[in-house]
Amino acid sequence: MIGTLFLLLPIARKGLGGAPLLTALFTATSALCGGTIVVDTSTYWSGFGEVVILLLAQIGGFGIMTAASLLGLVASRRLGLRATLTAQAETSSLGLGEVRRVITTVAVFSLVFELVTAVVLATRWWLAYDESVLRSVYLGVFHSVTAYNNAGFALYPDNMVRFATDPWISLPLMLGSIAGGIGFPVLFELSRELTASRRWSLHTKLTLATSAALIVVGTVAVTALEWTNPATLGRFSVSGKLIAGFFQGVTPRTAGFNSVDYAEMDRATLLVTDVLMFIGGGSGSTAGGIKVTTFAILGMVIYAQIRGETDVNVLRRRIPTATQRQALTVALIGVGAVMTSTIALLVVTPFTLDQVLFEVTSAFGTVGLSTGITAKLPVGGQFLIIFLMVLGRLGPITLASALALRERPILYRLPEERPIVG
Repeated sequence: MIGTLFLLLPIARKGLGGAPLLTALFTATSALCGGTIVVDTSTYWSGFGEVVILLLAQIGGFGIMTAASLLGLVASRRLGLRATLTAQAETSSLGLGEVRRVITTVAVFSLVFELVTAVVLATRWWLAYDESVLRSVYLGVFHSVTAYNNAGFALYPDNMVRFATDPWISLPLMLGSIAGGIGFPVLFELSRELTASRRWSLHTKLTLATSAALIVVGTVAVTALEWTNPATLGRFSVSGKLIAGFFQGVTPRTAGFNSVDYAEMDRATLLVTDVLMFIGGGSGSTAGGIKVTTFAILGMVIYAQIRGETDVNVLRRRIPTATQRQALTVALIGVGAVMTSTIALLVVTPFTLDQVLFEVTSAFGTVGLSTGITAKLPVGGQFLIIFLMVLGRLGPITLASALALRERPILYRLPEERPIVG
């Protein structure tokens, strides 16, 4: 609401008059949660409007990371379990000291990653693209903040398409988004136990392994499917194809930047991107989606069931039944939200299934990618996208914590009867 009010001011928009209410609301929500846009940032908003968007992205990323970590601490304490994350294991109670420690650590991590990314980007824009020093610094800071906080806003009408084959632009943006999307609890643990992988928690191991696997699979799939497409990767050299393919394999997991036009991509590539966007990043991060640990746990449940094992064991640890139920609940609610919204937009818009599904999944995963139909949606459709962005940013974390906090033992068990499955 505050962001919307600032963006409604005439000073926030280039030209005469202020922005329409829906445009301001959509942009503020997208900046705070990370999502698609209905107007081009660089040509529609003034410098004041761009700073408002930048601050919303920073507040959204910092606030979500802090809230997720604190909710994890509360949940761990209420459950009476030994914390599996270093951020949770530091203390045995959640007092003022712990709150200050979590917030301070998140702020330090955020600023360090953003500063390093901004320096590299600003240097590149200054030396290679003849931008002035002040303009280069501004571009570096803006894009480093939106990358780390997985907001995906860019100050170019074509997003990052003009820099598709420039590794000094693409790689820092990817690394910044990966750092923000890996999750504060993992970063916190790595900072203390970087060389002692045996002491890493199961959460850290699952997050790193699954994230790495998704980056490899996403990169290979997108690069292979678009290799000969003249409208996307086909027009680049081999090295350019690899850089752009890598970029498109990483950014769908909520970063939101694109260096090729998604409207020109093959339908198979769009479906692969849908899956990456739906999974998202790490828990307690600036990323959206159902989270990589949820995806990994569900995979391990399926694997254990196929093998006929009664317990779900991962890396010499057993996954509690309650955690399995939580993962299943978060995933199925996500599927339900995406499918219901997709059907609703198919009814009220003339767009195809692949376009609508991509748009809905991008909003739920707080990614920000689009095939170009966002601004063409009717008013009701845009409000639905706004709701999905908020749900995607807050829903899975809030739901998982609520499930953990509400867990209570039942003092009786009913007679068992098994329905037929499959």
